[in-house]
Amino acid sequence: MTKQDAWQKKAIIYQIYPKSFQDSNGDGIGDLNGVRQRIPYLKQLGITAVWLNPIYQSPGIDNGYDVSDYYKIDPVMGTMADFEALVTDLHQAGIKLIMDFVLNHTSDQHPWFKAAVSDPASPYRDYYIFAGKNGVRPNNWGSFFGGSCWAADPAGTGQSYFHLFAKEMPDLNWKNPAVREEMFKAAEFWLKKGVDGLRLDAFIHIAKADLRQSYPSEDDKPIIAEDFFANRPEVQEWLAPFCARLREEFPDLLLLGEAASASINLAVDYTDPKRNLMDSVITFRYFTEKEDSVNPDFSGQYQPKEFDWLAFKQNQTVWQQTLSAAPTLYWSNHDMARLATRVAKTPVQQRSLAMAMYLERGIPVIYYGEELGLHNLEFDNADQFADETVADFVKEAGEAGVDEKTALEMASQTHKLPARGPMPWDDSQYGGFSTAEPWLTGRSRDKVSVASEDADPASMLNFYRQLLKLKQTPLFTKGSYYLLDTKADLLVYQRDLGDDRALVVVSLSAKKEHLTLPEELTPVLTAGSINLQGKELTLMPFAGVVLQKKK
Repeated sequence: MTKQDAWQKKAIIYQIYPKSFQDSNGDGIGDLNGVRQRIPYLKQLGITAVWLNPIYQSPGIDNGYDVSDYYKIDPVMGTMADFEALVTDLHQAGIKLIMDFVLNHTSDQHPWFKAAVSDPASPYRDYYIFAGKNGVRPNNWGSFFGGSCWAADPAGTGQSYFHLFAKEMPDLNWKNPAVREEMFKAAEFWLKKGVDGLRLDAFIHIAKADLRQSYPSEDDKPIIAEDFFANRPEVQEWLAPFCARLREEFPDLLLLGEAASASINLAVDYTDPKRNLMDSVITFRYFTEKEDSVNPDFSGQYQPKEFDWLAFKQNQTVWQQTLSAAPTLYWSNHDMARLATRVAKTPVQQRSLAMAMYLERGIPVIYYGEELGLHNLEFDNADQFADETVADFVKEAGEAGVDEKTALEMASQTHKLPARGPMPWDDSQYGGFSTAEPWLTGRSRDKVSVASEDADPASMLNFYRQLLKLKQTPLFTKGSYYLLDTKADLLVYQRDLGDDRALVVVSLSAKKEHLTLPEELTPVLTAGSINLQGKELTLMPFAGVVLQKKK
């Protein structure tokens, strides 16, 4: 899309989990005025857009993804005036704002759902998915949050309502044109306030198969039958008019879709300009772990797994070579453990992997605190995870002879909640995040803060600033990409734009690695220690370097 040349293809997005970024009023919870307070930091970092996780009014069952009013700011986050001031201040700083837009489900406290269950004859009944009779569930589909996708109708009709996530988050019925119109109006409301983009949450799930169809199984336990509620043809049919109408009214809009399980071919469809859907999609298929690296005696759900580097190189190359739209480039987000905990073994490797990911063709999406090298928090009891599956994991691990402390350490390394800890701004009691105890606490292995890293030219923060400045150059925003065929312990790719050329070389090994370059090149950014003599390059453990053609 030619319109994309304005800002979207050159965007560097910074994901802010609002509850954990900066508290401005001393209640221990981050808020909109806290984000406003830190705009100078964002500007200096070199990002061009901010993605905010949900800030709508919500009971908070799923940290804002359970929306009870699409037109109101959650009071914990601030007021509508605070939001409008944030938009103004970000724009004055040259930073775009992308809002999370939850379109697959609402909270069960939303007036639509309340009307649907208070009066089964209400038109709002058809805003949701009700099925079954006499208390019998329509099928055996399972929820992503555990158990069945079906919960009993509170009205006592004997029917059940569908919830792909928590039972307090009933799915909307996108078959109903009235629902599609309501969601368009809600999106339009925020875009008229100056929002520059929408991250469409879980959009691949808005269509469901025939509700009478169970997934063949050997028992009657609920089963996650993704083929029946993910990436179905109706998704594109229903979203195309939605996206087209928004773009007609807001031509510079960025639509970033969460397509967690979409294949590369589906991602091509979702980002094909002729289909008028997304500008880019977030896939969960970049990262492959070795399942055989876990203890088979108990659940592997929260066991740390060895990262599969060959699969990673294969995945990246396929997405880079197949997707004509700009891919999203990320290592972490609110739904997974942090890069430093999950993958990188040393601070040097954190830097080299950031280099490897964000200098590819595409749009970087950096999770707050990653630029400081933050790790997951460490929790000491299962209740801290606010997730019943962790307690089940600890129990099962115990039955396999693994002590509780070890099992909790495993969960802390792999669960998403410990990745949402408060941003450390300084070395004060609560790290400058708040004057009160933060909403999420745990032990931290990190001894860093923005203040300490800002003052150190060799810090992780200043490395990220250099990296993002390099990313903004034409070679890395417009250049072609191809992965070089090298030994397993090296990741090497080339970017070309006219006569300009660069190699990104990263060691995946704890040993010294050697590479003969195709030509003499000049280092422009380094992670760790390297030695370059002519075309002979040596990298110390986990080191990386960006080399460009001499001009």
